[in-house]
Amino acid sequence: MTTADTITMRRPDDWHLHLRDGAMLKTVIDDTARHFGRAIVMPNLVPPVVTMAQAIAYRRRIEAALPDGSGFTPLMTLYLTENTDPSDVAEAHKSGTATAVKLYPAGATTNSDSGVRDFEAVRGVLEVMEKIGMPLLIHGEVTDPDIDIFDREAVFIHRHLTRLLREHPGLRIVLEHTTTEDAVAFVESAGGRVGATITPHHLVINRNALFAGGIRPHHFCLPIAKREKHRLALRKAATSGNPAFFLGTDSAPHTIHTKEAECGCAGIYNAPTAMATYTQVFEDEGALDRLEAFTSINGPKFYGLPANESEITLVRDTPAEEADRTLPDSAGVRVFQPSNLNWRVADS
Repeated sequence: MTTADTITMRRPDDWHLHLRDGAMLKTVIDDTARHFGRAIVMPNLVPPVVTMAQAIAYRRRIEAALPDGSGFTPLMTLYLTENTDPSDVAEAHKSGTATAVKLYPAGATTNSDSGVRDFEAVRGVLEVMEKIGMPLLIHGEVTDPDIDIFDREAVFIHRHLTRLLREHPGLRIVLEHTTTEDAVAFVESAGGRVGATITPHHLVINRNALFAGGIRPHHFCLPIAKREKHRLALRKAATSGNPAFFLGTDSAPHTIHTKEAECGCAGIYNAPTAMATYTQVFEDEGALDRLEAFTSINGPKFYGLPANESEITLVRDTPAEEADRTLPDSAGVRVFQPSNLNWRVADS
């Protein structure tokens, strides 16, 4: 139900989320659990979640950190390495332990050093995944030092993704946190074979936000924000109604002191403000009637899961500015806070 001042719809899911572990996990989990029914949880811990046994253990830690009475469901992923056992992947999928496998090109982002350097080395895993229908989630960037950081997504698509589709025609792929008009065009041309998540921050900032009056480390993420033309292409794709595009926040908490460091971490923590941000974008684009599909329908459909039965309500209101989250050792986590938001999640 949508009125001028309220929107009630099926509860959304987050198809790309970082929860970390330990004290950080316990600090941030409630921000996601309050708004989302399920989330695809990234496996790039230290050490990474590579095996079924590690995924089971991590899921138990997440469930133990949830507030009492929470209906939130973590959907686990396995971190693809060149030593990943195809039979373990198959068993993790069959048992319902792992929903998907995540491919990080080695060195592409936070805790990705164990990722893939040689795509031939993981062919056996990809063949098994293709056979059993298990999705491959891709951080789509090359890591060559001679490739401009703003071009790395487009080069990955040309160099690797087109080949993956050609050689594995039955493999289900999600190109995560798409950031360019190149990626949008590729997904649109794939005829439903490729899904794509779009973050709230890539919809509202471009690369100028990194340098507004000085270096802005809390706007630094990977893939990095691109030119304005790419931001506009993402907004058009998200609000288009095309079912290949769906919500994935890539919410990635880091402590303030590790962001504001000589070599600052990549990642934006947006879980508390994500739904308000998406809603504002859809209103600005005159597409509130398509919001529920993007946030709550397209993702489950791609993954072959039912949409949530529970609902969420957003109300037109100027939301209070979100305070930094604080870990037990008093370290802070800065919340992404876009300006000019006119919506908030009710009762949150």
